[in-house]
Formats: sequence, C-alpha cells, structure tokens
Amino acid sequence: MDSFKILWKKSTERDIRKIDPNQVPRLIEVIESLAQDPYPRQCHKLRGAEKLYRIRIGDYRVIYEVNTEEKTIIIYYIRHRREAYKEL
Repeated sequence: MDSFKILWKKSTERDIRKIDPNQVPRLIEVIESLAQDPYPRQCHKLRGAEKLYRIRIGDYRVIYEVNTEEKTIIIYYIRHRREAYKEL
C-alpha cells in the first residue's frame, strides 16, 4: 500500500499545546503511523460524516479525514475524550 500524506490543520497545533508534554510523542507516533495504514483496527467511522474517522490514543481522540483519491489524511482535532465531539 502506498503511503498517505498527513496534513495538519491549524487547530491541531493549539490542541497539542494543551496536552501534557509527556503524551505528545506517543500521539504523534500513532498519527504518523496512519500514513501507512489510514484504517487501523482501532479506528472508528464517525456517524453522520462521510469521511471522518476517530482513533483512540489513551484518553485522547484524534479526529481525521481520509481522502483516498488524493492519498491524504487531514488531522482536524486532537482532544481529550470529554471535549473531542463537541464541535462536530
């Protein structure tokens, strides 16, 4: 499988600043692994959204979109589970 390009929205930069610095390397490692497998076993499709998925990394949720035609993954949010679905 060809690798996907990962694009980060500006909102993710703000989200990362709010996260405990000890958690950030693990989050980034899992997100970067999406380039090889955009649909890992632990990902779930969000209801009511055509291309949005979420992946659980500890207490955090990563909301992302997969565009198979352009081979891109857009990371929208990295938030604590309490706040992950409020804006969707």
